[in-house]
Amino acid sequence: QVQLAESGGGLVQAGGSLRLSCADSGRAFGLNAMGWFRQAPGKEREFVAAISPKSLNIQYSDSVKGRFTISRENAKNTVYLQMNSLKPEDTAVYYCAAGRLVLPETQAYDSWGQGTQVTVSS
Repeated sequence: QVQLAESGGGLVQAGGSLRLSCADSGRAFGLNAMGWFRQAPGKEREFVAAISPKSLNIQYSDSVKGRFTISRENAKNTVYLQMNSLKPEDTAVYYCAAGRLVLPETQAYDSWGQGTQVTVSS
């Protein structure tokens, strides 16, 4: 069973950095692709980044490419999202998710965390 818990969100000024973490209390973390998504008020949940079980396949949305880095430590059952050069438009609730494949669609992921708020002030 996958149980995901995000942490690391907060308030930061534009240009700043944050590192999100997502811990999986289940037993199959090393077998799952992991994704980060975000949802701003009034908008649909959108793909941010995803990483395959052995970190061989990594994908980013165009809006964060070059600024965000996804990584994972299978020994710690944790996936990270390092966010640099943050912009006000990055403000959203960030969710981690577990699935079988590295895909940008929400339907590809069957377990989700509760989310962590990231607010970027201008």
